[in-house]
Order: sequence, then structure tokens, then C-alpha cells
Amino acid sequence: MTAAEADLVRELLELNRARPEMTLAQRRELYERADAAFADLDGDGDAADPAAQLVAVGQATALWAHRAADSRPTVLYLHGGSYTMGSPRSHRHLAKEVGIQAAASVLVLDYRRPPEHPFPAAVDDAMAAYHHLREQGVPAERIALAGDSAGSGLALALLQRLRELAEPLPAAAACLSPWTDLSCGFSSHDTLAERDPVLRTDDLRAMGRLYLGGADPHTPLASPAFADLAGLPPLLVQVGTEEILLDDAVVLADRARAAGVPVEFELWPGMFHVWHYYFPLLSEGREAIASIGRFIAAHAGGGAAVAVTAPSTSIPSPRSAGRRDHAGP
Repeated sequence: MTAAEADLVRELLELNRARPEMTLAQRRELYERADAAFADLDGDGDAADPAAQLVAVGQATALWAHRAADSRPTVLYLHGGSYTMGSPRSHRHLAKEVGIQAAASVLVLDYRRPPEHPFPAAVDDAMAAYHHLREQGVPAERIALAGDSAGSGLALALLQRLRELAEPLPAAAACLSPWTDLSCGFSSHDTLAERDPVLRTDDLRAMGRLYLGGADPHTPLASPAFADLAGLPPLLVQVGTEEILLDDAVVLADRARAAGVPVEFELWPGMFHVWHYYFPLLSEGREAIASIGRFIAAHAGGGAAVAVTAPSTSIPSPRSAGRRDHAGP
């Protein structure tokens, strides 16, 4: 991250950080500003008519953020936003870039949110979206899941439900800054509280209560850090060193490995929660998404080598982010 990138991203983080006095409606509106800020970055017209890309999935809708050739993988993207905020509009730019880097089509689910629709409505919607892809003829081995923050938790909930029903599982799942413990009980909430420029533990707990609607925060389908992860497909877990959710990611990776799940864990020095979101401005964001693309192509690409493109912005190709693999806490 260059000094210029750092200054600009810090300014944007401060501008976009929710204030305690904001209502949920105001916070949702703040989230949606990304649709205008990041729309149609590469000028190929995908964002010109979003309504034309909408599909109905069960009681929800979904948006095709990117379309690739029929023989390519398909990504079901589950957006973040503490389960209560965010939408395909706010995350279209990120989901689309994942698709470009993976040479994959990407369907972004607009799952129902609390408090209007508490747990497990979002899990039901994720299941409906997965079934929609299967009904459209996409084989399970060509589907990958990807999600950021709460979306990672939702992806892991979908995998658990599919496993319990003995349905074919997707080929892989990429978890970006995953939120896996809705009780927010891991120690990084304390040790990194002063360094995290995005998240606050009290705020996350409040959003978690809205999502749970009275359910136990340790329920495995809501908090996959406490789930039996045996039998899940390969996982990619990416997290930054400046996140209060660092331990959520470490525990997920460790529990998955212990259950026999293949895990690629990437710890990104100096990065904040879902830094990928700012990839148009941040070199580490671009390289992290390129890594996601390689992971998805390797596991859901049908065994064929997929040429990953340069990041689809006018910003020069990223330098090395200096990440390192991390085997445990």
C-alpha cells in the first residue's frame, strides 16, 4: 500500500464508517453509495441495466454481476453488512471483480435481512439461490461460494445445511474476513479494538442480536466457529491483521483443518476488515481478489487451466502484498 493509497483509503473509511447515532435505515443508505462510486469500473456495460440481470430465487432475488462462458465456473456471492445491511448493489463491484479474476459467472444474492426477516431466513434464501443454479444446469462441481464478513458465515451455513441434507456440495468456498462467532467472544475483539478502523464489537453484537431474533449466538448454523465442519469442500480464508475478527478467521481455519477440510489461510499484514472492497484504490485489495480468482479457478474450473486477467481497473497491476500463510493462532 503506497502512502497515497493509504491516505485515500483511510479518508474513505472514516467517511463511510457508521456512527452510533445512525438509524439502521441511514446505515443501509450509506452502504448503497458504493453502487455509484464503483459502478461499471471497466466500462463493459454490465452495470448499465441492473434490472435486466435480476432473477427470482425463492422468496428473494439475485443479481448477475458478471457473466462468463457457459463452460466456466459459477460463483454464488453472499454479501456482507452484519446481516442487516448491504445488497447486490453495494457489493456488485467486488463480486464482479471476483468473477473476472476467476473467469466465472457471479450471482449475488439479495437475501432477506433482519430485523424484518431474522435467522434463518437468509440461510433459506442462500439454499434457494443454490438450488436455482442447479436447476439452471450448473453442476455442483462447477459452483463456488464466496462471501465477505457476514456473507462468509452465510456461505458456511449453506454448506452445513447442504451436507445435512446429503445434497451435492459446491466445489469450494472463499471466505473474506469471515464473521464466524456472533457472540463476539474471541480475544481479538479486545486486543485489536484500538487498531480496527472499521468494526466495533458492541455494534457487531447489536447487529447479531437483530439477525438471531432470539436464537442462541452459538448456534452452529449462525456461528460456524462452533460448527462441525467435517466434509466441507476446500476453503480459502483471508483476513487482515488489523481486524477484531482476526480470531474468527483463525478459529475457522483451525477447526476446518482439524476436521479434515483442505484450507488455504492468508493473513494480510496491515489490512482492515474486507479491504477487498476498496480494490479500485488499494493494491492489496486487487491482489487478494486475484488470489481468490486463482483459488476458484483451481477448484471449480473443471480441471482446465484458467487464465486470470490483470485487475480490471485503470490502476496499474498490484505489487506484492507481503502476505504470509499462517498455520494457527
